Amino acid sequence: MTRTPTPRLARAGCLLAVILILVATMPLAAQEPTPVIGARATLEPWSDPLEALGTLRADESVTLSATVTDTVAELNFRDGQVVEAGQLLVGLQDAEQQAQLRAAQAQRDERRATVNRLTQLQSRNLAPRADVEDAQARLRQVEAEIQGLEARLRNYRVRAPFDGVVGFRNISVGSLVTPGTELVTLDKIDVMKLDFSVPEVFLALLEPGLPLSARSAAFPAVRFEGRVESVGSRVDPVSRSVMVRAELANPELRLRPGMLMEVIVQRSPRDAVVVPETVLIPSGDRQYVLVIDEQNENRVERRRVRVGERRTGQAEIREGLTGGELLVAHGVQRVQEGDRVALLGVADADTSVREILEASREERG
Repeated sequence: MTRTPTPRLARAGCLLAVILILVATMPLAAQEPTPVIGARATLEPWSDPLEALGTLRADESVTLSATVTDTVAELNFRDGQVVEAGQLLVGLQDAEQQAQLRAAQAQRDERRATVNRLTQLQSRNLAPRADVEDAQARLRQVEAEIQGLEARLRNYRVRAPFDGVVGFRNISVGSLVTPGTELVTLDKIDVMKLDFSVPEVFLALLEPGLPLSARSAAFPAVRFEGRVESVGSRVDPVSRSVMVRAELANPELRLRPGMLMEVIVQRSPRDAVVVPETVLIPSGDRQYVLVIDEQNENRVERRRVRVGERRTGQAEIREGLTGGELLVAHGVQRVQEGDRVALLGVADADTSVREILEASREERG
């Protein structure tokens, strides 16, 4: 007698058939490569940043003052003007001194003629030698007086001692000035000095020549490059910090003395293997990456690495990678060691992840 299968046995048979179908199709699905976005490990200049706050100073700075008492005769500068070394800035009234100089010069010419005449007479034994020597002494005396007058006249002409930028003009023609009266400020700012302090624990790592960058709130998008010029000879016993002086190039004259700067000193400069932080897979206190073997059908190798210093979005790899290797940057959660991957693109400084995804959608659509 033929028995009719019960509903329970029928359901079990259907379930077994579904399981067999899934098992049969699993190897085929595993063979399909997983789409990912890659990134390359690059060999780049790297350093350990040391942050500080500093104050700018002019490379050269002076306040030009009067050294004599007289009135201002001419002013040859405007507020904020760029001037050259030796350029006349302020001229004081010197008519009396010029008259004294001309009188002394006329006296010199007269005494020089007397010396020449007596020398000719003495050569023919018509004048005593003592008269010639006396005339020569008087000539030297008047020449010394002329040198003194010329030196004093230079005090009536205030010139720029170096190339720079003048400050505000606070005097006018006709103003009476006396010794010590401030006439104008002059700053050389095509190169700026940057003074900042760092904790003494970093003293052994500081040395002249270290590169640095600085930013100002006035120019937040501009990074000014410079180098450490000298390290202070003393440590502050209160703050336990040491002063450091750097130089910044300022060819466009945008920086000004007194500005506050955010400084980043590049300590221990070196060439390092650098990767985006998105490729790192943390596991406890260890870090791993997924390396794409381009010579073996883009199969993935899980590799342990030792991470060094980090920056925003980047990490230094000290062990485990070499420059140029291709890594899984996006899609790491869907990939296991030994899997094949389909590379949608390689993200770098010129190509972003968004651009790669948009290009992939356009190809599918």
